[in-house]
Amino acid sequence: MPARKPASGPELERLAAMAGAASAEAAVVSGPEDGDGPARDLTAGAFFDVDNTMMMGASIFHFARGLVARKFVSASQLAGFAWKQLKFRVGGREDQGSIDSSRDQLLAFVAGRTVRELSEVSEEIYDELMADKIWPGTRALAQKHLDAGQRVWLVTATPVELASIIARRLGLTGALGTVAESVDGVYTGRLVGGLMHGPAKVHAVRALAAREGLDLRRCTAYSDSQNDVPMLTAVGTPVAVNPDSGLRRIARAKGWEVEDFRTGRKLARVGVPSVLGAGAVISAVAAGLARSRK
Repeated sequence: MPARKPASGPELERLAAMAGAASAEAAVVSGPEDGDGPARDLTAGAFFDVDNTMMMGASIFHFARGLVARKFVSASQLAGFAWKQLKFRVGGREDQGSIDSSRDQLLAFVAGRTVRELSEVSEEIYDELMADKIWPGTRALAQKHLDAGQRVWLVTATPVELASIIARRLGLTGALGTVAESVDGVYTGRLVGGLMHGPAKVHAVRALAAREGLDLRRCTAYSDSQNDVPMLTAVGTPVAVNPDSGLRRIARAKGWEVEDFRTGRKLARVGVPSVLGAGAVISAVAAGLARSRK
């Protein structure tokens, strides 16, 4: 796929709005029917980021490990993507050119594949590589909202098909994720808007709130990253979970609640789970390349 010129300014905002609207439209509502469970609180809800907030490490790397094992993508395709993501995780810097490049590579992985195929593979990969990566403390926070009769959504850059599976397995209401365009059930290799990242998350949350009748002043949002400050400030109660250094400073300055479920050795490795995830992908790729040479 030819390189694209990075979008900027109004174009970025337009793409973010498109991504948010598409994600809200694609979100499937599930949960208890009327009369089941606690009394329904229809105007309050909660939004949870996934990577390092609900799940240890980055979901896309756990997903990539599963794709490599199933030969869903070639080792050479995945190696470049994993290396770029590793550099970002270590350096902590993010620019639009890198985001666009990662987006294009991810789309190349699924172009021509069917939505059904990706969904089936996502189910298997969740069971094998993700189910035991859920933070019990964050899961308990989500359950408190459910017990109060509120709806709970994941909000993540992960493909909406995978995000929806994670939400369903956790008993949550649904998920807002990145939407890849498909025609007749086959992925075209294009996104609807852009990645569910930064400003796009705010658009998605607002679009969903308008559709579902949520009062954002009564809603809560949880994240580990300062990239999600726009989403956190869009609700009445922002909570920093396992925060990176930037978000910790912001939360302290604004008086936000902070929850940190990393203890002992885990706390000392702030941000490392994602790096290790990338390392695992690169190691798998390297092993695959070595075998192919033999």
